[in-house]
Amino acid sequence: MKTIVTVLSGVAFLGLVACGPSAEQVEKQKQDSIATADSIAAIAAAADAEAMRVQDSINAAAATAEAEAKRVADSTAAAEATKAPKGKK
Repeated sequence: MKTIVTVLSGVAFLGLVACGPSAEQVEKQKQDSIATADSIAAIAAAADAEAMRVQDSINAAAATAEAEAKRVADSTAAAEATKAPKGKK
């Protein structure tokens, strides 16, 4: 009976060891994890670049609007300065 239990224990142990991942599987999982992390980093960098592009566009539009407002104000001021003063005739 002890022999049977010992043999069954040995078979069970070998079965558990055989079920584990091989060195190739572990290395492949490691490489897959690295590739996934690289992909995530690339996506994050692309998102950051897009956010910067959008912000630059917003800043350019604001600068254009500010320049247009200054142009209109300068034009209005110049027109008022050249008006003849109204007085009694």
